[in-house]
Amino acid sequence: MIRVAAVGDIHLGPGSAGTLRPAFDTLGDCADLLLLAGDLTRHGTREEARIVAGEVAELGVPVVAVLGNHDYQSDQEEAVAQELTAAGVHVLEGTGIALDIDGTRVGVAGTKGFCGGFAGRSGSEFGEPEMKAFIRYTRTCADGLEKALRELQEDGSDLRIALTHFSPVSDTLAGEPLEIYPFLGSYLLAEAMDGAGADLAVHGHAHAGTEHGMTAGGVRVRNVAMPVIDRAFAVYHLHGSAEKPGDGHR
Repeated sequence: MIRVAAVGDIHLGPGSAGTLRPAFDTLGDCADLLLLAGDLTRHGTREEARIVAGEVAELGVPVVAVLGNHDYQSDQEEAVAQELTAAGVHVLEGTGIALDIDGTRVGVAGTKGFCGGFAGRSGSEFGEPEMKAFIRYTRTCADGLEKALRELQEDGSDLRIALTHFSPVSDTLAGEPLEIYPFLGSYLLAEAMDGAGADLAVHGHAHAGTEHGMTAGGVRVRNVAMPVIDRAFAVYHLHGSAEKPGDGHR
């Protein structure tokens, strides 16, 4: 059994240092890895990223992250990733990482993802150049995620987790205004997960959403935005291809 801790949308900034560290220091007792589902900073600056790095450095468990839209706000996303990487965090974007956890090879594939909407109510790569570019970027993110998941399978991963910031399904958006669903995620991410296969999908971004959802292909989806899980992280148990909800811990 692999215990996966996850949280997104922690939005750390000036004055946040030390707020999550006490909870994260308990991870060794209840989890085997920590996933960070984007929006780790408030405005995407190097200084804010250093605060995040201080919260997650040397926790004793692997930490894997994707960035979110807030982490891009100041056009310093590369600097944000550098600060996290220097603290030992595996930052993914269209890439994957395979971790050996107690003899189980756990693969995590990640991308920020992007907008576009869901089946029947989605944008398309048609019309103005701006619209084509909008959806093309979403498709690029989804294609990178699918490629990373397939590579993890070929690499012999026993379990595969898809980590995104934007949502792959509308299920976990329940509670958000319907009008903004197209800006909270894209069905293309779910198609990538169903196409390549995954044992669990984790995302953030939808602060007023719902924790539990599922793709059309049966991949379990969890919205771990901190306002949704209402704790420092949630823990999910993975065994083979079956995931069971675990206890959340502050």
